[in-house]
Amino acid sequence: MKVEHVARYLIIFGVVLVVVGGVLLLAGKLPWLGRLPGDFAYKGRRVTFYFPLTTSIILSIILTVLLNLFFRR
Repeated sequence: MKVEHVARYLIIFGVVLVVVGGVLLLAGKLPWLGRLPGDFAYKGRRVTFYFPLTTSIILSIILTVLLNLFFRR
């Protein structure tokens, strides 16, 4: 593998990390994120289980569209 390829992958990885960090910072400010219909929460006496099904599906669709736009050849 050439040095140019490694450098390109490191830059892409860095940009992805910055974007993910920004999304995580903003995610706490979106009151609907994680509280959509279809996001399941169970609170027992000693355990709490949370399964964000709808949020995961929506984020997956958004990421699929974005990645297809950027990496389409």
